[in-house]
Amino acid sequence: MIWLFLGTLFFFLLLGIPVAISMLISAIVMLSALGLFDTAIIGEYLTKGANNFSLMAIPFFILTGEIMNVGGVSKRIVEFATALFGHIRGGLGYVTIVAGVIFAGLSGSAVADTAALGAILIPMMIARGYNKNSSTGLVAASGIIGTIIPPSIPMILFGVVGGVSITQLFMAGIVPGLMIAVGLMIAWYFVSKKDNSEKLPKATWNQRWIAFIRAFWALLLPVIIIVGLRGGVFTPTEAGVVAAIYALLVSLGYREGKLSDLPGVFIETAKTTGVVMFVASTAIVSAYAITVGQIPRELGETIGGFTDNPTVLLLIIMLFLLLVGCVMDLTPAVLIFTPVLLPVVTAAGIDPVYFGLLMVINLSIGLITPPVGTVLYVASGISKISLVDITKGIWPFLSVQFGILILLVLFPELVTVPLGWFTD
Repeated sequence: MIWLFLGTLFFFLLLGIPVAISMLISAIVMLSALGLFDTAIIGEYLTKGANNFSLMAIPFFILTGEIMNVGGVSKRIVEFATALFGHIRGGLGYVTIVAGVIFAGLSGSAVADTAALGAILIPMMIARGYNKNSSTGLVAASGIIGTIIPPSIPMILFGVVGGVSITQLFMAGIVPGLMIAVGLMIAWYFVSKKDNSEKLPKATWNQRWIAFIRAFWALLLPVIIIVGLRGGVFTPTEAGVVAAIYALLVSLGYREGKLSDLPGVFIETAKTTGVVMFVASTAIVSAYAITVGQIPRELGETIGGFTDNPTVLLLIIMLFLLLVGCVMDLTPAVLIFTPVLLPVVTAAGIDPVYFGLLMVINLSIGLITPPVGTVLYVASGISKISLVDITKGIWPFLSVQFGILILLVLFPELVTVPLGWFTD
């Protein structure tokens, strides 16, 4: 059943069939092989996949990101970070990382964050003499923090498919996301020493205060989301609604967003949401087929033949997911492999929240690895460099992120202890 499902799935993907359709066909083929195919069941699970309250958070966070980009929120965050770090050697690189952390608390999407960061910072960095390949690579590497620090759209999908607390997943991502940001800063320190880049004038404390005041309402949104979730004031779905309304009010208050922009914002949000929700619906059908086909049991027995050590098991799974991330986008990979792998790791006594975080980080790294790194294409398109050039620029940052992933596997306490602080 494992090889039938994966073989069918990758066969249709290689033919260029959209992911959602490939998943649906794979599920139908497997159910037919089991003698369980029924159009009524397919229709029922397709409907069940979309009719999920937790998934409603996704369109609202996507809407938040769209409003943020047209309403001047992104620009003010970058201005504030620039006032703090622009005068340091390689300062715009540190601005990129800090802005990436703040953006991560707004939209939950790596692609949206990379597009917003890149559109503002890549031209600035190139104009100041920064290496084009390294600068673009740093923007891409900073963009994927958006899938780790809450709110995170992939964590919502993992929580829905795996039946895991989305709030706990959000809280689990805070410290690892900050670890990745610090790791990128260290890597950038060494990379930027090779540049003859121009420093920005050092901002006065008065200028920094003005930049802070201008960005204050935008900076407050991540705090509202985290405090609200931690205090049980609202659910992740309600947090999405709060974020979207707040972003709209802030954009209108800044007088850079206009009500006339809303139709375009809603159209873009609907397009993105439609794709994500259809993939989520077909993933629920696949999850049903995977369950009745007993694929998790087969996989558990196969991997169990190699090891019964939870850490070694995680390392094997992480290697597998790294390979998956090189050829498959984050969203379908989470939806396809969560129902396959989660029963295996829970049977080994591994915390599903901890595993969900590792899985999201791992597949997020896939967004910046060729040949199917979506974020790589976004960043290279903005800077107008080739995939080969951006790959040359990104490898130091990619190495840091991979190293942090291994640290989290070897030392689970880096996740579980801070998670206790935020949830107890």
